[in-house]
Amino acid sequence: MSGETLILAALILPLLTAGGIWLAGKVPDVREGVTLVGAALLFIVACLLAGTVASGTPAEADLGTVVPGLDFAFKLEPLGAMFALVASGLWIVNSFYSIGYMRGAKERHQTRFYMCFAIALLGAMGVAMAANLFTLFVFYEVLTLSTFPLVAHKGDAAALRGGRIYLMTLLATSIGLFLVAIIWTATLAGSMDFVPGGLLAGVEGVTPVIASALLILFAFGIGKAALMPVHFWLPNAMVAPTPVSALLHAVAVVKAGVFTMAKVGLYVFGYDLLKDTPARDFVLFVACFTIVVASLIALTKDDLKARLAYSTVGQLAYVTAGVMLANQAGMMGGALQIPAHAFGKMTLFMCAGAIYVATGKKAISEMRGLGRRMPWVFGAFLVGSLSIIGIPPMVGGWPKVLLMLGAADSGDSYVAWVLVISSLLNIAYLLPIAVLGLMPPRGTPEPAPYKRPEGAPPFAVAAPVFTAIGTVVLFFLMGEIYDFLLPAIGGQS
Repeated sequence: MSGETLILAALILPLLTAGGIWLAGKVPDVREGVTLVGAALLFIVACLLAGTVASGTPAEADLGTVVPGLDFAFKLEPLGAMFALVASGLWIVNSFYSIGYMRGAKERHQTRFYMCFAIALLGAMGVAMAANLFTLFVFYEVLTLSTFPLVAHKGDAAALRGGRIYLMTLLATSIGLFLVAIIWTATLAGSMDFVPGGLLAGVEGVTPVIASALLILFAFGIGKAALMPVHFWLPNAMVAPTPVSALLHAVAVVKAGVFTMAKVGLYVFGYDLLKDTPARDFVLFVACFTIVVASLIALTKDDLKARLAYSTVGQLAYVTAGVMLANQAGMMGGALQIPAHAFGKMTLFMCAGAIYVATGKKAISEMRGLGRRMPWVFGAFLVGSLSIIGIPPMVGGWPKVLLMLGAADSGDSYVAWVLVISSLLNIAYLLPIAVLGLMPPRGTPEPAPYKRPEGAPPFAVAAPVFTAIGTVVLFFLMGEIYDFLLPAIGGQS
């Protein structure tokens, strides 16, 4: 099967899945079967595309020109192939989890929920495979618009408020900043195509001042990367059902943001131009500031999902920091943070959802003793926490090591200290949750009765256990992933 055919399949499958979900909406078992089959087929296509990229065979498709200079074009490279694999693979896991969670919590509008999930994966695939800034921007917005109904799913005042903040922030940053940066880049370079070594590299008229202005527009215009101060949409989106939180924080939205940051760094600026751009130091400092401050805020949150949300804000900034280090080790560390964080943080969010469905509890302070009745869930939470902290043999340590090497290579030694502080703060706000769950409850011999007497649904328990195991498996696969990414990232030196 040709690369062009596979790219078209990756774009068409989510749409067909969404249509099938709509048609089967009144038969839940069939509807959810369509979701699982569509997710599995998309993952198979992503695997075939990754194999095509690894073999050196071009994977390209051109869907035509909107107006001269605006082409719907797709070209998959190793970084995009990795993102596509993560997004499509974890869609399968999240779909199983969603079946358990949505049924267990008796959520309404489940057909709409699964349809929006499928369309969101279309957005993620388009972002992963985009050959130019125009195509990327279109699918970036598809991702925003398709996930708004998911954030506002519950339909109450809090959900609608969170959804408005989510939508308005992401649209305002993308249209007011990101789009401006794209148009300015196209005006200077005469093209929007992603170019190895940097589209803007060597372009006459790209002075240090202009490059700095563009870098700031990109860094804060890519709002899905949640760099402070445009991060607040992310904690507000926690009003959504937990499968949506897992989608936002592990599968699609925030990963599309940091992936876009990496693409801009590699293919719009390139290492040499980034090193010579004065604003690089400013954006790197903001990323480090975000890492530390978001972790400190996480420490203050008693609501489990809120704590995990601020943790995500800090963990995402690792990728931005890696890009701003402007060298192979830093960029590789940022790239590997995408799958490492995806598996670790998805585990934590799914555990939070399983706890809520079973017990109705959201506050960390109310979880004392629950681990004795939910050992698999709290065990998975512990493994996911250790991965986020960076303890071997969980995968989260590899990106930190490479980021530290990148900091040493670039002369930005303070970044290494920021990563050390971040790991200590990770310990402080994650490990006590698992420990609290294992402690005996105060005052009564047993924890309070479950919201669901039968406990968490089996799928809602099995899914986080699977991704927790995945953090260990990925630890041993990092060498292969490194080699797969090297032609794109190493070739920029």
